[in-house]
Amino acid sequence: MTGPAVEVLRAGALTTVQDLGRAGWAHLGVPRSGALDPAALRLANRLVGNPESAAGLEITLTGCDLRFPRAATVAVTGTATAVRVGRRFGDVGRPLSVPAGAVLRIDPPRDGLRNWLAVGGGIAVEPVLGSRATDTLSGLGPPPLRDGDLLPLGAPTGPPAPVDTTVVAPTPTELRLTLRLGPRDDWFTPAALDRLLGTTYAVSPVSNRVGARLTGAVLPRAVAGELPSEGIVLGAVQVPADGQPLIFLADHPTTGGYPVVGVVDDVTPLAQARPGTTVTFHGPQR
Repeated sequence: MTGPAVEVLRAGALTTVQDLGRAGWAHLGVPRSGALDPAALRLANRLVGNPESAAGLEITLTGCDLRFPRAATVAVTGTATAVRVGRRFGDVGRPLSVPAGAVLRIDPPRDGLRNWLAVGGGIAVEPVLGSRATDTLSGLGPPPLRDGDLLPLGAPTGPPAPVDTTVVAPTPTELRLTLRLGPRDDWFTPAALDRLLGTTYAVSPVSNRVGARLTGAVLPRAVAGELPSEGIVLGAVQVPADGQPLIFLADHPTTGGYPVVGVVDDVTPLAQARPGTTVTFHGPQR
């Protein structure tokens, strides 16, 4: 490795390299992947003067510690957390200067699950199929960070953004998601659809970047047979054999054999949904 490289002192539970994903490869069985909250990564990149498509880090639940070999500008977005350079505190949503040799510490979030980190110049790992994103399902892209890893940095391309104030929205404990029924809603009884749109679910602890598993009312099937594998899209709500819905997220498979009862319009709120977060579904506004 030549050039500057960030040293990972503490990787945390799951820290991955993410950009805006590798679109256009689903016909080869490759999902898009990318940041679970693309807007948060775009903002972090704008704050440090990067193109919005530059690769950064997605940091899950436990924070991380990084040492910088050269002076750099960084920005952290996402949920509220403590950000420190040595003993100096910074703000989520504002550019922060890191002197050469300093350690950047990102604490576990106060609520929610994830933060996104951009560094001036971007994380310059080798792209795979046009993207530097870590896909936790297929294994494409760099592996999740481990203590002691070295991450190459690109050359800064622009000045940091002039930001005087920042507002971090609180993470909701209840999510109301817009659901469009189909293509396999006819595989479920009318009572199942009433339950899906009329009861409350909770995010399961076994959720991950592949999908948000929900617990709540079981959805009985009207059709007992099995489907051949069909295409799966971001936000698809699949119902496995246990009758509990599963909402597919960024690292979802491109095909699946369980019926998809509907598709969620926007899965971004699930990026911060801790286990136990309440989820309700409603139909699109007419």
